[in-house]
Amino acid sequence: MEKIKFALAGEEGAAEFYVLEQTRIGGTSYLLVTETEEEDGEAWILKDLSKDGESEALYEIVEEDGELDAVGRVFAEMLEDVEIKM
Repeated sequence: MEKIKFALAGEEGAAEFYVLEQTRIGGTSYLLVTETEEEDGEAWILKDLSKDGESEALYEIVEEDGELDAVGRVFAEMLEDVEIKM
């Protein structure tokens, strides 16, 4: 599992997440990430807000219920052996 370090906006330091899966829907990239490699960890869906061609990606946690549900279903299908609770 790949581990990525994210700089936090307005804060010093960084957060590290393990990338469980990634997908692209309607031209937007999403990552399913967790803080732990352990089985029952909490996970988040991150949405890439950067423009094509930018050297750095800008991600935010998906919080809008409709988008979270739709993208969560895609990740659930991709990870058949993983239970995703939304």
